[in-house]
Amino acid sequence: LAMTAWAFAKAGIEAPRLFDATATAAQPRLDEFNPQNLANTVWAFATARVDASRLFDAMARAAQRRLGEFKSQHLANTAWAFAKAGVDASRLFDA
Repeated sequence: LAMTAWAFAKAGIEAPRLFDATATAAQPRLDEFNPQNLANTVWAFATARVDASRLFDAMARAAQRRLGEFKSQHLANTAWAFAKAGVDASRLFDA
């Protein structure tokens, strides 16, 4: 899921149905995502300018539980994505 969303965003392909389906499928499975998948997913949604505030909220909770596993690149990409999307993640970044 993460890499599909990332690839479409990276290529600049508008695919609202794909992003909607990805958000729906990803939310119940976020505990299966590793830090790179979490970061890549929020990066993809922010880059594609897809409004997915519920997914971002769920991602913030999932990332907060696993913050110790994040490398600096994951943290940077996640912070950028939340800022770009205009989603408040103060609880995540205060952790």
